[in-house]
Amino acid sequence: MYSESDLQDAVAAGALTPASAQALRDHVARLRASSVDEEHFRLLTGFNDIFVAIASVILLVAVAGLGNEVHLGITTPHQPSFVSGLFVAGTAWGLAEYFTRRLRMALPSILLLLAFVGGVAFTAALLLGPLIPDAQNDGAGLVASLAGLSAAIAAWFHWRRFMVPITVAAGAAGAAAIVGGLAMWLIPFSHTLPFILLLVAGLAIFALAMRWDMSDPGRTSRRSDVAFWLHLTAAPMIAHSLFQLLGITHGLVDAGQAFLVILLYLAFGLVALAIDRRALLVSSLAYVLYALYSLFQKVGAVELSAALTALVIGGTLLLLSAFWHRARAAIVTGLPPALASRLPYLNRAAA
Repeated sequence: MYSESDLQDAVAAGALTPASAQALRDHVARLRASSVDEEHFRLLTGFNDIFVAIASVILLVAVAGLGNEVHLGITTPHQPSFVSGLFVAGTAWGLAEYFTRRLRMALPSILLLLAFVGGVAFTAALLLGPLIPDAQNDGAGLVASLAGLSAAIAAWFHWRRFMVPITVAAGAAGAAAIVGGLAMWLIPFSHTLPFILLLVAGLAIFALAMRWDMSDPGRTSRRSDVAFWLHLTAAPMIAHSLFQLLGITHGLVDAGQAFLVILLYLAFGLVALAIDRRALLVSSLAYVLYALYSLFQKVGAVELSAALTALVIGGTLLLLSAFWHRARAAIVTGLPPALASRLPYLNRAAA
């Protein structure tokens, strides 16, 4: 099984010409009756990915436990030790030198990246926390901001070395934590501020994802993989914060709120079709299910509300998936040509 990254590497090494690589893509697309607007990303190259991922998690848990027993006089035995974060980060980087840089294994690379960035952020939080007044309460935002800064820096170094596509998303999330943590530190008693900041951060990451996507409308390079993970990061931030600000989760919603949720989901669907990314639809799915369930409860279908909700949403999404390309073509062709030309291509010939 060969991935898009493997094809790119083969072209870079001279084993395939760009024309022959594109011919192979076209041939596979015809066999699968698919088009360029399907989202492809590599998660597994074989069962060995799962085997190595499980072994890596076990090893990282072990070194974290060993590091937690080393306190160096800074923390007590009853407190977490920053050494565990250092051990995890160092071990993850060392494993990535072989499994990511040499073997280019997808799933282990993702786990090792998250372990490295998380280990660095954990270490920074435990080291800097005691230096900040009232770090458990009013100073928690500043601690989160500094941890986010550490995570962003760690992600940058990891990207420079290994160029794992998810790294950019991890760095973007760290950057969002910097701004969000500072704002929460300066304005600690606002209940809506966290969701407003989460929404702004999500929109910013979405814009960054679109920048990566528009640089590769044919989706034939690693840039498309980077955009995929950025969209996957931005979508829950946008959906969760927006529906929280609308008060959707505060008990059963009324009919007006339910229709508003459905309209927003339709808007998300139009955006998803235009940019050919499904993350927004998946991230907001729980809210539209909840809204429809409440709506069926209001009209009296109490016993069948769950079944009717699943029937409507499940059937709709399956139909959308079956006719995704046709629906997307209708949306994209109706957009201004200057914008449509920068969106992912509708067919292989355009790529």
